[in-house]
Amino acid sequence: MGTITKVVVYSLGIFFLCTTPVFAQHKQHNSSTATSQQQQIETVNLVSLPEVLPEWKKARVIYLGETHNSTKDHEAQLAIIQALTRENSKIAIAMEMFQRPAQDILDQYLAGEITEAELVKQSEYEQRWGFPWEYYAPLVRFAKTNQLPVLALNTPTEVTRKVARSGLESLTSAEQEHIPPLSEIRTDNADYRNLIQGFYQQHHHAGHSNSLNFDNFFTAQVLWDETMAEKIALFAQANPDYQVVVIAGQGHIIYDYGIPSRVARRFNHQLEQISVLLGAQPEKLAGENAIADYLWEHPF
Repeated sequence: MGTITKVVVYSLGIFFLCTTPVFAQHKQHNSSTATSQQQQIETVNLVSLPEVLPEWKKARVIYLGETHNSTKDHEAQLAIIQALTRENSKIAIAMEMFQRPAQDILDQYLAGEITEAELVKQSEYEQRWGFPWEYYAPLVRFAKTNQLPVLALNTPTEVTRKVARSGLESLTSAEQEHIPPLSEIRTDNADYRNLIQGFYQQHHHAGHSNSLNFDNFFTAQVLWDETMAEKIALFAQANPDYQVVVIAGQGHIIYDYGIPSRVARRFNHQLEQISVLLGAQPEKLAGENAIADYLWEHPF
């Protein structure tokens, strides 16, 4: 992954790197509306996975928001997907960690046509994602064993880098192949913009930023969100009997600003979605808006 793209990744993750255990928090919610207005959390309870499964089973899309370097988050993701699969064999795992051109390679691995080592090499996983493969290998192996689809969600690194540097208008037709139409890259959510700008400014003052233009920086973030949302929506529309479980960084999920609202926008009816932040800090619940539907507590 190129330098500019790494800046985007790091800046969005900077406040989500804590693996402090927290309560699983539950709120009254309706994640299906494509709006930045969130329902307030009405109750806060310690819950067990079996207790929430009946509700989670009803969702068409479940987001498991991770801190990328948290092994506890990855263990929780696998446990949740295993539990969901026991209830419903038609589960698709949608992963930020794979870029969309790698879909055919993923499909070949799942079909037993190439080895795991070949999957890692041919998808350029180490260059394009960079976090240890063993963080995500158990999920991919589980999908293969249980014949679950895996969706490669992310924007190609080269495209994200170019947008962060020069804006959407700099993309050639070929570079637009694996992203939504430019008219669908919507940067008009003022709340989201303010949130990302806060990250950007703190990062800049801490000396981690470079001379990236913020407008392009924000557009690159939204491009990630829209690209992932389009892939999720297309699969969900084509496979109405499947539940999609999304594995992505918390920055793409909080407040529904990133992926969830953009998935919902692509449906002409209400879409039941649930967002779960893994290992997040309980003080992130402060304020009027709900950051997610659930906060997941890791065992001590």
